[in-house]
Amino acid sequence: MRFFVLAALAAFSLFAAEVPRPAPDFTVNTTSGKPIKLSDYKGKVVVVEFLLTTCPHCQKASQGINKVYRELKAQGLQPVGVAVNDMANMLVDDYVKQFNLDFPVGWSPREPVINFLQHPVMMMMSFPNLVIIDKSGQIRHQFPGGDKFFENEEKNLRDLVLPLLKAPSGAPRKAAPKSK
Repeated sequence: MRFFVLAALAAFSLFAAEVPRPAPDFTVNTTSGKPIKLSDYKGKVVVVEFLLTTCPHCQKASQGINKVYRELKAQGLQPVGVAVNDMANMLVDDYVKQFNLDFPVGWSPREPVINFLQHPVMMMMSFPNLVIIDKSGQIRHQFPGGDKFFENEEKNLRDLVLPLLKAPSGAPRKAAPKSK
């Protein structure tokens, strides 16, 4: 059994999304009817949480993101929640109210999310998925559900976004060469 788990983890690592990479434009539907385009936040550090409104791990992550947002929004941090569960359009307003979230949460069908995350369509997706986009629109970090990042997401998020918030806006930095 242990072999199969290790084999599955190894297979997933072969399909991990490339980071850094330019963030494709992505539109989040909202209950207000005014969609959110991630490209509208260029110049800010954007944290995108892809979530299920019924997922306890997602709920915990949303609350941690909200806490960091309250601390760092004046410095240019902008989180966005994207619910992907069935009937998410009817659930996001209650989700925001229940967890007292200060950042926008909308919804999207799964296919655009899968494409955005570069997630293999044949592999089950775990939630939450977190993406951190720098001021120039580059995806700098991406964490699938179950990643060790979520063991202490508040601290880890703060540690990753603070340097991005301090970095000057402008052209994207070149990626470091990949190690083998």
